[in-house]
Amino acid sequence: MTASHNWFYWALLSAVFAALTAIFAKIGIQGVDSDLATLVRTAIIMVVLSAFVMYAGKWSNPLNLPGKTWLFLGLSGLATGASWVCYFRALQIGEASKVAPVDKLSLVLVAIFAVIFLGERPSLQQWTGIAMVAGGVLVLAIKR
Repeated sequence: MTASHNWFYWALLSAVFAALTAIFAKIGIQGVDSDLATLVRTAIIMVVLSAFVMYAGKWSNPLNLPGKTWLFLGLSGLATGASWVCYFRALQIGEASKVAPVDKLSLVLVAIFAVIFLGERPSLQQWTGIAMVAGGVLVLAIKR
């Protein structure tokens, strides 16, 4: 694949690690408050990512970033934090095999938000896939 298609491999790895996240988190939060578990996870992410950025030679002064970058990365961080708190709470009280697929409803919401806020225009084929994801979430969420 060309460099323009490398995104797929990174996205696939993201999916693998996200799946492992659900399994490891479900095991790790047994007997622990989900909010405390989220804090511990976040601290570990900070340490590991800081080491990675330094090791890869990608460090630059974040204070030199433009205000718009700070604003939207800040909003993204707040949304991530809220998502993680909700996700860990759901994992603590629900089954990972049910929580994780419902969490993936975010795929549908990303498509809708991308149309509204970014002006993206998914094709009919893409909307069909997005609708199938939504249908899959509903099938998994319906109690038997």
